[in-house]
Order: sequence, then structure tokens, then C-alpha cells
Amino acid sequence: MSNFLSRIRSIDAFRAVTMFLMIFVNDLDGIPNTPNWLKHAGSNVDALGLADTIFPAFLFIVGLSIPFAFQNRLKQGDNFKLLSRIVSRSFALIFIGFFHANMETYNEATTLLPKPVWESLVTFSFFFIFLDYSKDTPPTRRYLLQGFGVLLLAGMAALYRTSDPGHTWLHFTWWGILGLIGWSYMLCALIYYYSDGHLWVQLAAWMFFMFFNLDVHFGFLDFIDRLQGYIWIAGNGAMQSFTMAGVFISVLYMRLKANNEMKMLWVAMILIAIILFNLGFIVRYFSGGISKERDTPSWVLICTGISLVVYAFFIFLVDVKNKYNWFKVIEPAGTNTFTCYIVPFLFYPIYEMSRIGYPEYLSQGIGGLIKCIVFAFVMVWLTGLLDKINIRIKI
Repeated sequence: MSNFLSRIRSIDAFRAVTMFLMIFVNDLDGIPNTPNWLKHAGSNVDALGLADTIFPAFLFIVGLSIPFAFQNRLKQGDNFKLLSRIVSRSFALIFIGFFHANMETYNEATTLLPKPVWESLVTFSFFFIFLDYSKDTPPTRRYLLQGFGVLLLAGMAALYRTSDPGHTWLHFTWWGILGLIGWSYMLCALIYYYSDGHLWVQLAAWMFFMFFNLDVHFGFLDFIDRLQGYIWIAGNGAMQSFTMAGVFISVLYMRLKANNEMKMLWVAMILIAIILFNLGFIVRYFSGGISKERDTPSWVLICTGISLVVYAFFIFLVDVKNKYNWFKVIEPAGTNTFTCYIVPFLFYPIYEMSRIGYPEYLSQGIGGLIKCIVFAFVMVWLTGLLDKINIRIKI
């Protein structure tokens, strides 16, 4: 039982496909003459594109991973180390997300370095700071390399200037993708940790965040709008709802697997998904439609339902039919996900500085689609190559 649960391959496969698609849709953004259904729907459009479902799926997977990652340390009674791990991992995600958000408003006209140079040096500093150093690495070497990364990042921070009116230096704009993940992970991991993994608590927390999101958009909680800018950890409940849904499903998975009742898991997941789809389309007409940009309840409910159906498929395909080898080609995206996410932040600045350019055929339409697919595969391949030479980021 414990050996089986130490690594759930269906989660790895689901994570690998989601990360691959995240790279793909990010690269596809801005490519003209490509299908709109692959991209993000507009902020004022009542619609759902493939790209709008990727981040919810990733947050759902973050939740799926929490119970399985925690179980061994909890059994060993290593509670303090686990708690410190939750805090340190969350801080790292929020910290990097803060810098990524500020990359969007970097003003190269008022500072010494061109934007691509600044971005690449910041990314290199993250590698030095958060590199997964092996146990054989001498402590002196590790401290020197991490210290170099800290100094490099401090230097880049000192050079930073923004184009945002009313600001000159690094400042809060939004938390960035990683920051959103970090806050959601922290809150949901702490709920799981302090509740000792009780199934009903995970369900109650998930329900709370879903209803909180509904209330915010229906206007019942307008009186706390001024506080939300300072107490963002609650936000509007959308991100935490996705993550807690994953936590709940993982705990349910453990319970039913232990009792040899896996068929009940599929029944539960599909039934819950049907309920969420129906609720999503019902509230669509009362709470701002389906919109990722505005974190509307319809988007939360429908995307959670999609994640449930997709993960049910991965459980059947990978855990039951043992078809994990089908995903070997993109495995690094599932097992070394954070590095895979960061690698494009090295590629894009280098590409901009080189000014090589793409052939016109690869800049739009079918050619653009092919280019984005190939790019996603190349990023995953580079992640696997880095892993083979023991270069991976661990937070």
C-alpha cells in the first residue's frame, strides 16, 4: 500500500500532459490565424478556450499531489520538518512569481540592461539559488553557488525600473502564475496538515472556497472588497477551490484503493463532475458568465468538472491499464515540472537577443501551430537533458 502510494503514475502523466499544454498555449498566444478555441477567451467574453482550462488543471494536480507527498513524512512523525517545508516551498513560489510579474513592466529605456538580458540573468539566479544540489556537493561549493545566485538576483533587483505609473522599482502588480500556485498550495496544504487528512474536512474546505467564490461574484461580500487587496490569501476562492478539489479526490483515492473499491472512485468523480457542470451552466447567467480573467464561478465549476473527468481517464489508462509508457516522451514535464516551467524563461530572452526570427510560414496558421507543438516538445526534451546532468530546480 505505502509503496504504491509513494508514486502515483496517473498524477505524473496528468501533470506531464498539463505542463506540455501549458507551454504550448503560452507559446501559441499571439500567433495569428490559429483556432480561437485553443487560446484564452477574452476578458469580457462569455466563453471557454482550451488555454482557460490548463491552469485550473494544474492547480487541481497540485492538490492531488499534497496527500501522497505528505503521507510518508506524517507516518514518520516528522511534523515540524513537513510544516517548514510547506512554508519554504510556498515562499519560494511566491518569491519567484513576484519577479515574474515585475518582468511584464520592466522599462529598459530607463535602466542599464535590455529587457531580455535582465530576464535571463534573473532566471539564471533562480537556478543557482534553487538548484537541487546533490548530497555529494561540498557544503562550501553549494553556499558559494547559492550566494552567487543571491548576489546576482540582488544586482538585478537594484537595476530594475518599471514602466508602471506611480512606481519606480519592484512592486506588487499581481502574484504571477507561480505566486498564485504558492498561495493556494500553502493554504490547502496547511488545511490538510492540521486536519490530519480527514476526508470530511477536505470536502468542507473545498465547499467553502466554492461558495466563497460564488458569494464574491454575487455581491454578498462587497463589504470586504477593500480588505482583499491586503488579505489576498483568501482572494475570491477560485484558486484554492481547484487545489482543494484535488486534495479531496486524492484522499478519496487513498480510502477507496485501500478498500479495493476503485470503481466507486470513478462513480464519485463522474457524478461530482456532472453536478459541477450543471451548476456551472446555471450560475453562468447570474455571475458574469464563463471567464478565466474574472475568476467567475462558472469557470471554476466547469473547469473543476473537466479536471475530474480527465483525471478519471488517467487513472483508468495509467493506474489500471498500466499505459504510463505512452507518456514517456514527455515524462520530464511530469516529474521535473518546475524546471520545465522555468526553461522557456531562458529560451525566450536568448531568442530575442539573437534576433534570428522564424520563417513566415511558422509565424501564423498551421505553421504556427506546428512550431508551438515542436517548441513544447523541445522544452520538455531540454528539461530531460538537464535532469540527466543533475541540473534541476527543487523548491
